[in-house]
Amino acid sequence: MSAIKDLLRGRKDQTFRPKKKFEDGSGHSSLHKYAKASLKAGLDFSELVKLPPGEDKNDWMAVHVVDFFNRVNLIYGVISEYCTVTSCPKMSGGAKFEYFWADETNKKPVALPAPEYMNNLMDWIESKINNVKEFPTTTNVPFPKHFPALCKKILTRLNRVFIHVYIHHFEPIVSLGSEAHVNQCYKHFVYFVTEFQLVDYKEFEPLAKVTDQLCPRRIAMLKDNK
Repeated sequence: MSAIKDLLRGRKDQTFRPKKKFEDGSGHSSLHKYAKASLKAGLDFSELVKLPPGEDKNDWMAVHVVDFFNRVNLIYGVISEYCTVTSCPKMSGGAKFEYFWADETNKKPVALPAPEYMNNLMDWIESKINNVKEFPTTTNVPFPKHFPALCKKILTRLNRVFIHVYIHHFEPIVSLGSEAHVNQCYKHFVYFVTEFQLVDYKEFEPLAKVTDQLCPRRIAMLKDNK
């Protein structure tokens, strides 16, 4: 992702959110470093996403949720100036798909312009990953029972950001020469969420052809396991 980082260097106004980090010395920090080292080593994505021997699945999900949150923030920061109320009056994934916003405070789903949806989404995810009761930062604090469901909800919504970027804003990504880096990030995301069944098959429908080209047979795993 260095090319995207280079684009944002010195352009802090386009960094959508500050990076969430794990405390040094925590079990999560060690797992995060392991995952990053494996990615840099160029391992096959199907092997990269597998749970390391002896590690806790919730810990593995936690470090990936935070990592994907940071990466999606970075990607959206690159194209945020092109995603406006005028250009994107709906949070959509093409003509057939529109995403409505709801959370614990506003339980009735509402239609929002894409930039407002994005702001609400990132605020909501930050509130979750910064809440130690829902997202423990050390291995001696147990994960809540609903943690896998929370991860699934976060990752499902981040998938919708990928969909919106690919369908509505990929031209700026290409013009900036960053398509290979976005593709790599999306491939990592798809391999991870399909490995642990964290995004439903139907959620990939708007971007099914692109996803199948980048990650052959991965989303089919979700259909096979329905």
